[in-house]
Amino acid sequence: MNYLAHIYLSGENDLVTIGNFIADGIKGKKYKKHTKEIQIGVLLHRHIDTFTDAHETVRVSTKRLHEKYGHYSGIIVDILYDHFLAKNWRKYSNVPLDEYVSNFYDSLEEHFEILPLRIQKMMPYMIADNWLLSYASIEGITRVLDGMNRRTKNISGMNKAVNELEEFYKEFENEFTIFFDELIQSSSKKLNTLNKIYL
Repeated sequence: MNYLAHIYLSGENDLVTIGNFIADGIKGKKYKKHTKEIQIGVLLHRHIDTFTDAHETVRVSTKRLHEKYGHYSGIIVDILYDHFLAKNWRKYSNVPLDEYVSNFYDSLEEHFEILPLRIQKMMPYMIADNWLLSYASIEGITRVLDGMNRRTKNISGMNKAVNELEEFYKEFENEFTIFFDELIQSSSKKLNTLNKIYL
């Protein structure tokens, strides 16, 4: 899953959410150097990734893209699924998406000193362009895919995946809905377990 889903699945604790958000930059057992809340976030992030990669419904979405995008298909699906989370946000949260996203940006700024350098450099662009809110529109997802394609020096062709999104929109949305309901349950159970262990 991509940024918005990881943040959403973190629960109400700001530091757990930060830990989940920065987890890709914390390798191996280095998470143990951080506070308990950050550790919970990192471990929850890893659980989410493992659950997602193994899920049959996600593989259906990925397979639809694999012939054209190869090993980038999983990254594309993560981004597309964030689109459907943002688009259908009211189904999952009572807090409006713009307010939720604004609160998260405030938390990033409040905890700036504990963010990895890569995230510190990325954060101003993320906030200025309002990445998380932009996921709700196809235009926003198009910009995200364009940016990802540039990071691969235009090798991935990910910018073209908006074509598949539009062509198979209902299929992707249905697959996201089936999968995300299960992911919510699994993540909630994992978070409860981690809280009992660490807090």
